[in-house]
Amino acid sequence: MRLLFRHRSIQTRFTAAAAALSLIFFTLIAIGLDLMIRNRVRDQLFGDTQRVATGWIGSMKPGRIPSLIPNTAVNLLQLVDSHGRVVAASPAAAGRPPLSAVRPPNDDRIIHLTECSHSGCFVLTSVRVSPQEASLVWGGEPHVVYAGTAEPPVLSTHILEFSTLAAALLATGFATWIAWAAVGRALRPVAAIRARMSEISVTDLSLRVPEPPGSDEIGQLARTANQTLSRLETAVQQQRHFASIVSHELKTPVAGLQTQLEEAVLYPDDVDLRETIKAGLATTERLRALIDDIMVFARIRTAAPEPPEPVDLGALVHDELVTTTRDVPVRTRVKGEVTVLGNHMQLIGVLNNLVVNAQRHAVTSVEVSAGREDGQAVVTVSDDGDGIALEDRDRVFQPFVRLAEGHRKDPAGTGLGLAISRAIATAHHGTLEIDDSTRGARFVLRLPLLKRHPA
Repeated sequence: MRLLFRHRSIQTRFTAAAAALSLIFFTLIAIGLDLMIRNRVRDQLFGDTQRVATGWIGSMKPGRIPSLIPNTAVNLLQLVDSHGRVVAASPAAAGRPPLSAVRPPNDDRIIHLTECSHSGCFVLTSVRVSPQEASLVWGGEPHVVYAGTAEPPVLSTHILEFSTLAAALLATGFATWIAWAAVGRALRPVAAIRARMSEISVTDLSLRVPEPPGSDEIGQLARTANQTLSRLETAVQQQRHFASIVSHELKTPVAGLQTQLEEAVLYPDDVDLRETIKAGLATTERLRALIDDIMVFARIRTAAPEPPEPVDLGALVHDELVTTTRDVPVRTRVKGEVTVLGNHMQLIGVLNNLVVNAQRHAVTSVEVSAGREDGQAVVTVSDDGDGIALEDRDRVFQPFVRLAEGHRKDPAGTGLGLAISRAIATAHHGTLEIDDSTRGARFVLRLPLLKRHPA
């Protein structure tokens, strides 16, 4: 049964559950209602029979039994003596044996009971005449009065059970229909979302799923799906743009290498093979460096991050910075403890990349500082070179973008160093920007500080 429902729709499963619960609930209500009605009718009948019986006894006088029987629905009346003889009876009970053989005990003069015979069942009340009344009327001989009436159809037949059961089934059916309609209405946006999602493909990520009004779970799901699609569209566009740029960057050195080799093959007497091989090796080395940087950049952007660890940026600045052979000194300054949570090798790679880049463009010196500011770790790398124009401060972080000055000072560069550095900063939930400076370029790396929990 569980496996059967697993393959059904949510609407079917919820409706079936609602139907089962409704059937149980309304069946219990029907049973309770049936018992309540039965008890209510029976109590009313017993009240009527008791009232008639006690009223008849109260009208009896010494030596005379009232012949006038009250005009009531309680039409079965009998006065029975201590020997079981019917002394007086109403027309409907005349000629019958005593309505019941049950006689109330002395300590409980009134009892209610139901008797059945071949002619049907009736409810009656048996009242023992009090000793005072018996002594006054019959010289102390005990007598019993029976007052009864035929059971009404609500008690003698199953019409009440059938009626309450039918009402329970109708209520269950109505509740099931309500549940089916309500769940269907609630899931209607899900069907629209599913239909739209089936139309979305990798070639066209511009479509968005419809967002229902309100802030319920389905609305939140739709908005989250649209946000995910937006991020996916941006990522795919960036990936396509990156692939286009990579193919262009790789095509140029490969085409040059192919030209050199073809010249060596076609004109062996006119080409210096040694120089061709040296040039080919240089081109191959540039290709290797380019491919390595591309793989690092792609891995940072797409691969799952490694488990982070506490990293002391002050120690990195003091002890692990790698500088070039250029005669440009690097001055460092660390203020206080600057510990973040991240990847040690990636962060030292960012700092080294920034320092090497600063040395390349500096005139006399490079300054590196690390400290805390507004709950963040801040590392600043400044040089005293020509600086970077305001309109180029975002471009230099794009893959393969190289300004004229950078290309002149480092012709063999790949143009991926700053792009990789910013990608690492972003992966560490931080930023890498270029701030204003009175002279030269000022790169600022901001990362969240490691939160210390009290012991």
